[in-house]
Amino acid sequence: MSGNSEVISLGCRLNISESEQIKAMLAGEDDVVVINSCAVTSEAVRQTRQAIRKARKARPEARLMVTGCAADIERDQLAAMPEVDGLVKNTAKLDPRAWNVPLDAPPFVPSRTRAFVTVQNGCDHACTFCVIPQGRGKSRSQTIPQVLEEVEKHLALGAPEIVLTGVDVTSWGHDLSDKPPLGKLVSAVLDRFPDLPRLRMSSLDGIEIDPQLEELFMGEDRLMPHLHLSLQHGHDMMLKRMKRRHLRADAIALVERLKAKRPEIAIGADLIAGFPTEDAAMHSDNLSIIEALNIVHGHVFPYSPRPDTPAARMPQHDRPLIKQRAAQLREAVRAQRSTWLHTLVGQSLSVLAERDGTGYAPNFARVEVPQGTAAGTILTITPNELSEGLLR
Repeated sequence: MSGNSEVISLGCRLNISESEQIKAMLAGEDDVVVINSCAVTSEAVRQTRQAIRKARKARPEARLMVTGCAADIERDQLAAMPEVDGLVKNTAKLDPRAWNVPLDAPPFVPSRTRAFVTVQNGCDHACTFCVIPQGRGKSRSQTIPQVLEEVEKHLALGAPEIVLTGVDVTSWGHDLSDKPPLGKLVSAVLDRFPDLPRLRMSSLDGIEIDPQLEELFMGEDRLMPHLHLSLQHGHDMMLKRMKRRHLRADAIALVERLKAKRPEIAIGADLIAGFPTEDAAMHSDNLSIIEALNIVHGHVFPYSPRPDTPAARMPQHDRPLIKQRAAQLREAVRAQRSTWLHTLVGQSLSVLAERDGTGYAPNFARVEVPQGTAAGTILTITPNELSEGLLR
Protein backbone atom coordinates (compact mmCIF):
# COMPACT_ATOMS: atom_id res chain seq x y z
CA MET A 1 0.00 0.00 0.00
CA SER A 2 1.27 3.49 -0.79
CA GLY A 3 -0.61 5.08 2.09
CA ASN A 4 -0.55 4.40 5.80
CA SER A 5 -4.00 2.85 6.20
CA GLU A 6 -4.72 -0.24 8.29
CA VAL A 7 -7.75 -2.54 8.49
CA ILE A 8 -8.24 -4.68 11.59
CA SER A 9 -10.69 -7.54 11.02
CA LEU A 10 -12.67 -9.37 13.68
CA GLY A 11 -15.12 -12.23 13.37
CA CYS A 12 -16.07 -14.33 10.37
CA ARG A 13 -14.37 -15.24 7.11
CA LEU A 14 -16.72 -12.91 5.28
CA ASN A 15 -15.30 -10.03 7.31
CA ILE A 16 -11.79 -11.14 6.34
CA SER A 17 -12.77 -11.08 2.68
CA GLU A 18 -14.39 -7.66 2.98
CA SER A 19 -11.42 -6.29 4.92
CA GLU A 20 -9.13 -7.12 2.00
CA GLN A 21 -11.38 -5.10 -0.30
CA ILE A 22 -11.46 -2.18 2.14
CA LYS A 23 -7.64 -2.27 2.25
CA ALA A 24 -7.55 -1.96 -1.53
CA MET A 25 -9.92 1.03 -1.47
CA LEU A 26 -7.84 2.78 1.20
CA ALA A 27 -4.47 1.93 -0.36
CA GLY A 28 -3.66 5.57 -1.11
CA GLU A 29 -4.98 7.03 2.14
CA ASP A 30 -2.77 8.21 4.98
CA ASP A 31 -3.39 7.71 8.71
CA VAL A 32 -6.66 5.78 8.51
CA VAL A 33 -7.43 2.83 10.78
CA VAL A 34 -10.57 0.78 10.18
CA ILE A 35 -11.99 -1.69 12.70
CA ASN A 36 -14.15 -4.20 10.79
CA SER A 37 -16.18 -5.33 13.78
CA CYS A 38 -18.18 -8.36 14.87
CA ALA A 39 -21.32 -8.54 17.03
CA VAL A 40 -22.21 -12.24 16.97
CA THR A 41 -21.75 -12.50 20.77
CA SER A 42 -21.26 -10.08 23.63
CA GLU A 43 -17.65 -11.31 23.76
CA ALA A 44 -17.22 -10.30 20.12
CA VAL A 45 -18.46 -6.80 20.98
CA ARG A 46 -16.05 -6.67 23.93
CA GLN A 47 -13.20 -7.63 21.60
CA THR A 48 -14.30 -4.92 19.17
CA ARG A 49 -14.11 -2.30 21.93
CA GLN A 50 -10.72 -3.66 22.98
CA ALA A 51 -9.45 -3.48 19.39
CA ILE A 52 -10.66 0.14 19.11
CA ARG A 53 -8.81 1.17 22.28
CA LYS A 54 -5.66 -0.69 21.28
CA ALA A 55 -5.67 0.83 17.78
CA ARG A 56 -6.15 4.34 19.16
CA LYS A 57 -3.24 3.88 21.58
CA ALA A 58 -1.01 2.62 18.76
CA ARG A 59 -2.11 5.29 16.25
CA PRO A 60 -3.13 8.39 18.25
CA GLU A 61 -3.09 10.69 15.21
CA ALA A 62 -4.97 8.40 12.83
CA ARG A 63 -8.58 8.75 11.73
CA LEU A 64 -10.22 5.74 13.39
CA MET A 65 -13.34 4.40 11.70
CA VAL A 66 -15.54 1.46 12.67
CA THR A 67 -17.63 -0.68 10.34
CA GLY A 68 -18.98 -4.24 10.44
CA CYS A 69 -21.95 -5.72 12.29
CA ALA A 70 -21.24 -4.01 15.60
CA ALA A 71 -21.20 -0.64 13.85
CA ASP A 72 -24.91 -1.19 13.12
CA ILE A 73 -26.09 -3.26 16.08
CA GLU A 74 -24.11 -1.38 18.76
CA ARG A 75 -24.03 1.92 16.89
CA ASP A 76 -24.83 4.32 19.74
CA GLN A 77 -22.46 2.65 22.18
CA LEU A 78 -19.53 2.62 19.74
CA ALA A 79 -20.20 6.17 18.55
CA ALA A 80 -19.95 7.31 22.17
CA MET A 81 -16.42 5.95 22.53
CA PRO A 82 -13.95 8.87 22.50
CA GLU A 83 -11.49 6.83 20.41
CA VAL A 84 -13.91 6.57 17.46
CA ASP A 85 -13.94 9.25 14.77
CA GLY A 86 -16.77 7.80 12.72
CA LEU A 87 -18.84 4.77 11.74
CA VAL A 88 -19.62 3.31 8.32
CA LYS A 89 -22.76 1.21 7.95
CA ASN A 90 -22.07 -2.45 7.35
CA THR A 91 -24.07 -2.44 4.12
CA ALA A 92 -22.01 0.49 2.79
CA LYS A 93 -18.50 -0.61 3.71
CA LEU A 94 -17.61 -1.82 0.19
CA ASP A 95 -18.78 1.43 -1.40
CA PRO A 96 -15.79 3.75 -2.02
CA ARG A 97 -18.05 6.77 -1.45
CA ALA A 98 -18.45 5.74 2.20
CA TRP A 99 -14.70 6.25 2.65
CA ASN A 100 -14.42 9.37 0.48
CA VAL A 101 -12.04 7.67 -1.94
CA PRO A 102 -12.17 7.61 -5.76
CA LEU A 103 -14.58 5.15 -7.37
CA ASP A 104 -11.69 3.69 -9.42
CA ALA A 105 -9.90 2.20 -6.42
CA PRO A 106 -6.57 0.38 -6.96
CA PRO A 107 -6.76 -3.27 -8.00
CA PHE A 108 -7.43 -5.72 -5.21
CA VAL A 109 -4.32 -7.70 -4.28
CA PRO A 110 -4.86 -10.56 -1.82
CA SER A 111 -2.53 -10.82 1.17
CA ARG A 112 -3.33 -14.48 1.88
CA THR A 113 -2.64 -17.75 0.16
CA ARG A 114 -6.33 -18.65 0.43
CA ALA A 115 -8.59 -16.20 -1.39
CA PHE A 116 -12.06 -15.61 0.07
CA VAL A 117 -14.77 -15.01 -2.52
CA THR A 118 -18.07 -13.67 -1.21
CA VAL A 119 -20.92 -15.38 -3.03
CA GLN A 120 -23.74 -14.22 -0.77
CA ASN A 121 -24.44 -11.70 1.99
CA GLY A 122 -27.22 -11.21 4.51
CA CYS A 123 -29.69 -13.72 5.94
CA ASP A 124 -33.45 -14.31 5.64
CA HIS A 125 -33.73 -16.64 8.63
CA ALA A 126 -34.75 -15.66 12.14
CA CYS A 127 -32.76 -17.82 14.56
CA THR A 128 -33.83 -16.73 18.02
CA PHE A 129 -30.27 -16.06 19.27
CA CYS A 130 -28.87 -14.22 16.26
CA VAL A 131 -28.43 -10.51 15.51
CA ILE A 132 -26.59 -10.97 12.22
CA PRO A 133 -29.66 -10.17 10.03
CA GLN A 134 -29.81 -6.82 11.86
CA GLY A 135 -26.25 -6.08 10.76
CA ARG A 136 -26.24 -7.71 7.34
CA GLY A 137 -29.78 -7.32 6.02
CA LYS A 138 -31.67 -9.64 3.66
CA SER A 139 -29.92 -12.41 1.73
CA ARG A 140 -28.37 -11.21 -1.52
CA SER A 141 -26.63 -13.52 -3.99
CA GLN A 142 -23.89 -12.85 -6.50
CA THR A 143 -24.70 -14.27 -9.92
CA ILE A 144 -22.63 -17.12 -11.34
CA PRO A 145 -20.86 -14.79 -13.83
CA GLN A 146 -20.02 -12.37 -11.00
CA VAL A 147 -18.54 -15.17 -8.89
CA LEU A 148 -16.57 -16.57 -11.81
CA GLU A 149 -15.14 -13.15 -12.56
CA GLU A 150 -14.01 -12.75 -8.94
CA VAL A 151 -12.47 -16.23 -8.85
CA GLU A 152 -10.63 -15.51 -12.09
CA LYS A 153 -9.08 -12.37 -10.60
CA HIS A 154 -7.73 -14.31 -7.64
CA LEU A 155 -6.38 -17.11 -9.80
CA ALA A 156 -4.65 -14.58 -12.06
CA LEU A 157 -2.94 -13.22 -8.94
CA GLY A 158 -1.74 -16.69 -8.04
CA ALA A 159 -4.14 -17.85 -5.30
CA PRO A 160 -3.89 -21.66 -5.08
CA GLU A 161 -7.06 -22.06 -3.00
CA ILE A 162 -10.45 -20.38 -3.29
CA VAL A 163 -12.87 -20.28 -0.34
CA LEU A 164 -16.51 -19.55 -1.15
CA THR A 165 -17.95 -17.61 1.75
CA GLY A 166 -20.98 -15.63 2.89
CA VAL A 167 -23.32 -15.10 5.84
CA ASP A 168 -25.64 -18.00 4.93
CA VAL A 169 -23.88 -19.64 1.99
CA THR A 170 -26.43 -22.40 1.43
CA SER A 171 -29.11 -19.77 0.80
CA TRP A 172 -27.15 -18.69 -2.28
CA GLY A 173 -29.39 -18.47 -5.31
CA HIS A 174 -32.71 -18.25 -3.46
CA ASP A 175 -33.12 -14.60 -4.52
CA LEU A 176 -32.02 -15.11 -8.14
CA SER A 177 -34.63 -15.43 -10.87
CA ASP A 178 -34.08 -19.13 -11.59
CA LYS A 179 -33.34 -20.02 -7.92
CA PRO A 180 -30.31 -22.22 -8.69
CA PRO A 181 -28.96 -24.52 -5.95
CA LEU A 182 -25.52 -23.91 -4.47
CA GLY A 183 -24.27 -27.08 -6.13
CA LYS A 184 -24.76 -25.43 -9.51
CA LEU A 185 -22.45 -22.56 -8.51
CA VAL A 186 -19.78 -24.91 -7.15
CA SER A 187 -19.94 -27.00 -10.34
CA ALA A 188 -19.63 -23.85 -12.44
CA VAL A 189 -16.46 -22.80 -10.61
CA LEU A 190 -14.87 -26.25 -10.95
CA ASP A 191 -15.87 -26.56 -14.63
CA ARG A 192 -14.75 -23.06 -15.58
CA PHE A 193 -11.34 -23.40 -13.89
CA PRO A 194 -10.07 -26.97 -14.40
CA ASP A 195 -6.61 -25.94 -13.17
CA LEU A 196 -7.90 -24.62 -9.83
CA PRO A 197 -6.08 -26.86 -7.31
CA ARG A 198 -8.32 -26.38 -4.28
CA LEU A 199 -11.86 -25.14 -3.66
CA ARG A 200 -13.09 -24.92 -0.08
CA MET A 201 -16.51 -24.10 1.35
CA SER A 202 -17.02 -21.97 4.44
CA SER A 203 -19.74 -22.74 7.01
CA LEU A 204 -22.84 -24.44 5.57
CA ASP A 205 -26.35 -25.11 6.84
CA GLY A 206 -26.52 -28.88 6.49
CA ILE A 207 -30.28 -29.06 5.92
CA GLU A 208 -29.88 -26.90 2.78
CA ILE A 209 -27.04 -28.83 1.16
CA ASP A 210 -28.57 -29.80 -2.19
CA PRO A 211 -28.04 -33.19 -3.89
CA GLN A 212 -25.63 -31.76 -6.47
CA LEU A 213 -23.40 -30.23 -3.80
CA GLU A 214 -23.56 -33.40 -1.72
CA GLU A 215 -22.38 -35.42 -4.72
CA LEU A 216 -19.49 -33.03 -5.24
CA PHE A 217 -18.40 -33.39 -1.62
CA MET A 218 -18.48 -37.17 -2.07
CA GLY A 219 -16.52 -37.42 -5.29
CA GLU A 220 -14.72 -34.24 -6.39
CA ASP A 221 -11.07 -34.24 -5.26
CA ARG A 222 -10.63 -30.51 -5.84
CA LEU A 223 -13.49 -29.73 -3.42
CA MET A 224 -11.72 -30.00 -0.10
CA PRO A 225 -12.89 -32.78 2.29
CA HIS A 226 -13.77 -30.32 5.02
CA LEU A 227 -17.37 -29.55 5.95
CA HIS A 228 -18.10 -26.98 8.65
CA LEU A 229 -21.73 -27.18 9.75
CA SER A 230 -23.82 -24.39 11.23
CA LEU A 231 -25.06 -26.96 13.75
CA GLN A 232 -25.53 -24.98 17.01
CA HIS A 233 -26.79 -27.84 19.20
CA GLY A 234 -27.24 -31.59 19.54
CA HIS A 235 -30.69 -31.69 21.17
CA ASP A 236 -33.91 -31.37 19.17
CA MET A 237 -35.78 -29.17 21.67
CA MET A 238 -32.89 -26.71 21.77
CA LEU A 239 -32.78 -26.64 17.98
CA LYS A 240 -36.51 -25.88 17.88
CA ARG A 241 -36.16 -23.11 20.46
CA MET A 242 -33.29 -21.69 18.45
CA LYS A 243 -35.60 -21.83 15.39
CA ARG A 244 -33.15 -23.93 13.46
CA ARG A 245 -34.52 -25.97 10.57
CA HIS A 246 -32.74 -29.27 11.18
CA LEU A 247 -32.87 -31.96 13.84
CA ARG A 248 -30.06 -34.01 15.37
CA ALA A 249 -30.89 -36.97 13.13
CA ASP A 250 -30.59 -34.80 10.00
CA ALA A 251 -27.00 -33.88 10.85
CA ILE A 252 -26.04 -37.44 11.68
CA ALA A 253 -27.59 -38.79 8.46
CA LEU A 254 -25.80 -36.18 6.32
CA VAL A 255 -22.39 -36.95 7.81
CA GLU A 256 -22.96 -40.71 7.53
CA ARG A 257 -23.82 -40.35 3.82
CA LEU A 258 -20.76 -38.23 3.12
CA LYS A 259 -18.32 -40.41 5.05
CA ALA A 260 -19.65 -43.57 3.43
CA LYS A 261 -18.38 -42.23 0.08
CA ARG A 262 -15.47 -40.07 1.31
CA PRO A 263 -14.20 -41.33 4.68
CA GLU A 264 -11.46 -38.70 4.96
CA ILE A 265 -13.90 -35.79 5.15
CA ALA A 266 -13.31 -33.74 8.32
CA ILE A 267 -16.31 -32.30 10.12
CA GLY A 268 -16.41 -28.93 11.84
CA ALA A 269 -19.35 -27.32 13.61
CA ASP A 270 -20.55 -24.30 15.54
CA LEU A 271 -21.99 -25.19 18.96
CA ILE A 272 -23.71 -22.94 21.50
CA ALA A 273 -23.28 -23.68 25.22
CA GLY A 274 -25.82 -22.74 27.86
CA PHE A 275 -28.70 -21.69 25.61
CA PRO A 276 -31.72 -20.50 27.65
CA THR A 277 -33.77 -23.37 29.17
CA GLU A 278 -31.03 -25.93 28.37
CA ASP A 279 -31.12 -28.56 31.12
CA ALA A 280 -28.46 -31.12 32.02
CA ALA A 281 -29.86 -33.79 29.68
CA MET A 282 -29.93 -31.34 26.76
CA HIS A 283 -26.34 -30.33 27.48
CA SER A 284 -25.43 -34.01 27.54
CA ASP A 285 -26.87 -34.40 24.04
CA ASN A 286 -24.86 -31.37 22.96
CA LEU A 287 -21.72 -33.09 24.24
CA SER A 288 -22.58 -36.41 22.61
CA ILE A 289 -23.13 -34.92 19.14
CA ILE A 290 -19.39 -34.17 19.07
CA GLU A 291 -18.54 -37.87 19.10
CA ALA A 292 -21.55 -38.84 16.96
CA LEU A 293 -20.37 -36.58 14.13
CA ASN A 294 -16.65 -36.86 14.94
CA ILE A 295 -16.37 -33.06 15.14
CA VAL A 296 -12.67 -32.21 14.87
CA HIS A 297 -12.97 -28.50 14.01
CA GLY A 298 -15.23 -27.10 16.72
CA HIS A 299 -16.23 -23.49 17.33
CA VAL A 300 -17.86 -23.30 20.76
CA PHE A 301 -19.80 -20.16 21.70
CA PRO A 302 -20.94 -19.53 25.28
CA TYR A 303 -24.46 -18.20 24.87
CA SER A 304 -24.87 -14.47 25.46
CA PRO A 305 -28.13 -12.55 24.99
CA ARG A 306 -28.07 -10.23 21.99
CA PRO A 307 -30.20 -7.08 21.60
CA ASP A 308 -33.79 -7.49 20.37
CA THR A 309 -33.64 -11.27 19.95
CA PRO A 310 -36.31 -13.70 21.20
CA ALA A 311 -33.75 -15.79 23.10
CA ALA A 312 -32.82 -12.76 25.19
CA ARG A 313 -36.37 -12.84 26.61
CA MET A 314 -36.16 -16.52 27.58
CA PRO A 315 -35.15 -17.68 31.09
CA GLN A 316 -31.37 -17.27 31.28
CA HIS A 317 -28.65 -19.38 32.89
CA ASP A 318 -26.01 -17.93 35.19
CA ARG A 319 -22.73 -17.05 33.49
CA PRO A 320 -20.62 -19.52 35.54
CA LEU A 321 -22.81 -22.41 34.38
CA ILE A 322 -22.60 -21.28 30.75
CA LYS A 323 -18.81 -21.03 30.96
CA GLN A 324 -18.61 -24.46 32.59
CA ARG A 325 -20.67 -26.05 29.84
CA ALA A 326 -18.66 -24.28 27.14
CA ALA A 327 -15.44 -25.61 28.70
CA GLN A 328 -16.87 -29.14 28.66
CA LEU A 329 -17.79 -28.82 24.99
CA ARG A 330 -14.32 -27.52 24.13
CA GLU A 331 -12.69 -30.39 26.00
CA ALA A 332 -14.86 -32.89 24.14
CA VAL A 333 -13.83 -31.35 20.81
CA ARG A 334 -10.17 -31.32 21.91
CA ALA A 335 -10.30 -35.03 22.75
CA GLN A 336 -12.01 -35.89 19.46
CA ARG A 337 -9.50 -33.78 17.55
CA SER A 338 -6.51 -35.33 19.30
CA THR A 339 -7.65 -38.83 18.35
CA TRP A 340 -8.18 -37.70 14.75
CA LEU A 341 -4.78 -36.03 14.48
CA HIS A 342 -3.07 -39.21 15.66
CA THR A 343 -4.68 -41.07 12.75
CA LEU A 344 -2.97 -38.66 10.32
CA VAL A 345 0.55 -39.45 11.55
CA GLY A 346 2.34 -41.37 8.79
CA GLN A 347 -0.10 -40.32 6.07
CA SER A 348 1.02 -38.31 3.06
CA LEU A 349 -0.76 -34.95 3.21
CA SER A 350 -0.97 -32.32 0.49
CA VAL A 351 -0.29 -29.07 2.34
CA LEU A 352 -0.76 -25.47 1.21
CA ALA A 353 1.97 -23.42 2.88
CA GLU A 354 1.04 -20.23 4.73
CA ARG A 355 3.36 -17.41 5.77
CA ASP A 356 3.92 -18.54 9.34
CA GLY A 357 5.80 -21.79 8.78
CA THR A 358 2.65 -23.91 8.72
CA GLY A 359 0.09 -24.91 6.13
CA TYR A 360 -3.30 -26.55 5.73
CA ALA A 361 -4.04 -30.05 4.50
CA PRO A 362 -7.22 -30.60 2.47
CA ASN A 363 -9.02 -31.68 5.68
CA PHE A 364 -7.90 -28.38 7.30
CA ALA A 365 -5.41 -30.02 9.66
CA ARG A 366 -2.65 -27.52 10.32
CA VAL A 367 0.79 -28.89 9.54
CA GLU A 368 4.35 -27.65 9.94
CA VAL A 369 6.16 -27.10 6.64
CA PRO A 370 9.94 -27.06 6.02
CA GLN A 371 11.65 -23.81 6.93
CA GLY A 372 11.90 -21.47 3.98
CA THR A 373 8.90 -22.86 2.09
CA ALA A 374 7.32 -20.06 0.07
CA ALA A 375 3.75 -19.16 0.97
CA GLY A 376 1.32 -20.51 -1.59
CA THR A 377 3.39 -23.61 -2.32
CA ILE A 378 1.51 -26.92 -2.31
CA LEU A 379 3.76 -29.74 -1.12
CA THR A 380 3.44 -33.27 0.20
CA ILE A 381 4.32 -33.86 3.85
CA THR A 382 4.27 -37.06 5.87
CA PRO A 383 4.20 -36.18 9.59
CA ASN A 384 6.04 -38.85 11.56
CA GLU A 385 5.17 -37.59 15.02
CA LEU A 386 2.22 -35.63 16.26
CA SER A 387 4.35 -33.13 18.16
CA GLU A 388 6.57 -32.43 15.14
CA GLY A 389 4.15 -32.48 12.25
CA LEU A 390 0.56 -31.72 13.20
CA LEU A 391 0.06 -28.58 15.21
CA ARG A 392 -3.65 -28.58 15.96
